[in-house]
Amino acid sequence: MIRFEDVSVTYEGAAGPAVRGVDLEVPEGELVLLVGSSGTGKSTVLGAVSGLVPHFTGGTLRGRVTVAGRDTRTHKPRELADVVGTVGQDPLAHFVTDTVEEELAYGMESLGIAPAVMRRRVEETLDLLGLAELRGRSIATLSGGQRQRVAIGSVLTPHPRVLVLDEPTSALDPAAAEEVLAVLQRLVHDLGTTVFMAEHRLERVVQYADRVVLLPEPGAAPVCGTPAEVMAVSPVCPPVVELGRLAGWSPLPMTVRDARRQAGGLRERLAGRTPTRAAASVSVSVSAPTPTPTSASASAPTSASASARHDRASRADALAEVRSLAVRRDRVDALRHVDLTVAPGETVALMGRNGAGKSTLLNALVGLVAPGSGTVRVGGAVPHRTRPRDLVRLVGLVPQEPRDLLYADTVGAECAAADRDAGAAPGTCRGLVSGLLPGVADGTHPRDLSEGQRLALALAVVLTARPPLLLLDEPTRGLDYAAKARLVDVVRGLAADGHAIVLATHDVELAAELAHRVVLLADGEVIADGPTAEIVVSSPSFAPQVTKILAPQRWLTAAQVREALA
Repeated sequence: MIRFEDVSVTYEGAAGPAVRGVDLEVPEGELVLLVGSSGTGKSTVLGAVSGLVPHFTGGTLRGRVTVAGRDTRTHKPRELADVVGTVGQDPLAHFVTDTVEEELAYGMESLGIAPAVMRRRVEETLDLLGLAELRGRSIATLSGGQRQRVAIGSVLTPHPRVLVLDEPTSALDPAAAEEVLAVLQRLVHDLGTTVFMAEHRLERVVQYADRVVLLPEPGAAPVCGTPAEVMAVSPVCPPVVELGRLAGWSPLPMTVRDARRQAGGLRERLAGRTPTRAAASVSVSVSAPTPTPTSASASAPTSASASARHDRASRADALAEVRSLAVRRDRVDALRHVDLTVAPGETVALMGRNGAGKSTLLNALVGLVAPGSGTVRVGGAVPHRTRPRDLVRLVGLVPQEPRDLLYADTVGAECAAADRDAGAAPGTCRGLVSGLLPGVADGTHPRDLSEGQRLALALAVVLTARPPLLLLDEPTRGLDYAAKARLVDVVRGLAADGHAIVLATHDVELAAELAHRVVLLADGEVIADGPTAEIVVSSPSFAPQVTKILAPQRWLTAAQVREALA
C-alpha cells in the first residue's frame, strides 16, 4: 500500500538530509508505528506519504514514494486526498469550519460525495468517536482532546484507504486515547485500512502495532521489525519495556498483562522496600520571591497523617487559594464548587478526562477567566482584577500551544520582549534560554524549533518575571522521552527553589514522576485530592504502567525500582 524506495529529503538551507536511505513497505491493512527521538525526521516521513513533502514544505525529495500505486512526487496532496487522510500534530491548523458537524462533512464536500452518503458517514463517525453530544458545538469552545477527536473524525468520513497520524493521542485523556486506538484497530481489522502513525507516548500504542519503524537518529536509515524486536534496541521505549530491561525479562513485555505474568520474582525482591522520590537534579537559576518551602511541601506525603499535616502547612503559606469556584462557559458549567490550595515548593497535577475543567481552572488562576461565584487568590491578589504587568510577577501560564506566547521573528527578539514586559534586566530571559536550550542561536525563528524547544522557550519567557506560581497546560504534548526527562528535571529544580507548580496533564507517567499531589476533576468538580501514590494506585485509568505491573505494591516509576535494587 505504501512503499519508500531509497528516499532522502533535504530542506532548503539545511546542512544535511532530514531523512536518508528510507527503504520500507507498509502492507495493506496493517498498523505501523513510527518511533524515534524528536528531530529524527518522523514528520518528514509521514509528510512524504500524504504529498505534503515536498509539495507544501519545499525541499528536495530523492527516491520514490508510492501510495496505492500513485507517486507522491507527481501527485499533489489534493490528488491523493481520496486515498490518504492526514492529521497533523496541531488540530487547530487542520480546521476550516466553525462547528463539529460541519468539519466532519467538509472533506466529503470537497470530494463531491453525495449528500445522503455524507449524512450517513457523519452520523457513523460521531458515534465512532463519541462526538454525538458535541455535534453542534463551536470548535473554538472544545477542549484540546475534543478537538483532536474531531480532527481524526474529519479525515475518517471520506473513508480513505490510508490514515497518516502524527501524535494522534497526545492531547487525549487515557480513556479517550483508548477509544481512538480501538477505532483505529477496528478500521485496520474490519475494513483493511492502512494506518501509519508517529507517537511519542509509546506506552499507549506499541501493543497495537503490527510493525514498528525506528528512526535511530537524524539522517540514519530506519530499523524495521516487530514491536518486541525494535523495542529491544530502541533508545526510546515505554515504561513497561524499561522495567523489563531492568528486571532482565525475556521476551520483553509489550503490555502490562505480559509484564505482570513475569513480575512475581521482582515483587519478591522489592517486598519490604519503600519507594523514594527523585531529588531535583537541575536548577535553572530562577529564585522565587517566596519563603523557602517547608519540609511538608518539599516532599510527597506518604500517609494519611502526613497528608493532613501537609494540608495544614499549605493553608498557612498558600501561594494560591481557590474557594467554592464556579465558572460557566458557553452555557456549560465548566467548574463547580472547586476548592484548591497550593503551597510553595509543591507540584500539583490536575487530571481528569477531556473537558473536565483542568484548563479552565488554570485560566482562572491566571486571570483569563472570571469566577461566576467563589474566590480565586494568588499571592493575595485577585487574578482577573489585577493588571497584567503586576500579575506576571505572581503567576505565569505556559498554555497547551506554547506558540501562543511566541510572536517575535527570532529567539533573541522573544527574549528582549520578555525582559521588557517583566521589567527584568536585559539578558535575563536569554540566560534562562541558555540553560533550558543550550546551542539555540538568537537568530533562530521560533517556528523552526521542535515542540520541546518551543516549550522550553515559552517556559523561559514566563519565568523571566520570576512568578512564584507556575502553571503548565499539557506540557509534554509532542515531547519525546528525552525531552520529557529534561522537563522533569527543570520542574523539580523550580519546586526545590520554592516555586509552586500546577500542571494539567493526561500524561500519567509525568504525574507519577513529578507530582506531590494529584487532583482529579470530573464534570467540573474535584472528585479526589491527595498524595500521588494514594490517588493513582487506586485509579485504573490514571495509574502508570509500573504501578499496574507491581500492584498492590506502591511503585510509580522504573527509576524508583532501579534505585531500590541498586
